[in-house]
Amino acid sequence: SHAWIFSPSISLPIFDAGRNRASLNLAEVRRDLAVTNYEKTIQTAFREVADALAARQWLQQQIVSQQQTLDSQAERARLVKLRYDSGATSYFEVLDAERDLLTAEQQLVQTRRALLSSQIGLYAALGGGSQSLAGPVSP
Repeated sequence: SHAWIFSPSISLPIFDAGRNRASLNLAEVRRDLAVTNYEKTIQTAFREVADALAARQWLQQQIVSQQQTLDSQAERARLVKLRYDSGATSYFEVLDAERDLLTAEQQLVQTRRALLSSQIGLYAALGGGSQSLAGPVSP
């Protein structure tokens, strides 16, 4: 018959040639590196948010300015057309005014697009859009 004998055993390293101290030092270095990376990530996030907010404000001001330019160009085109209809100017001036009006419209559209892009960037910088389109994942 075979008998099993169980006895408690304690194993403590008496001499590990500094292995435990080295492991502790390595863990501390890894912790410090993780903290540094975390701080860098936070600083980057704050900078991205600040940049996005500044861009948004600047683009909103540009839209106001370009809308005023567009309104002025529309009025100019209207007046030049009236002058042409009365025979006071050539059709070339009408075309020139309409071209300037179209340019003003294009600039306004481009600035509005840039504003929308900056708003998306701000949303992303604030942490939005990190979930999948399928919806939130249940725990």
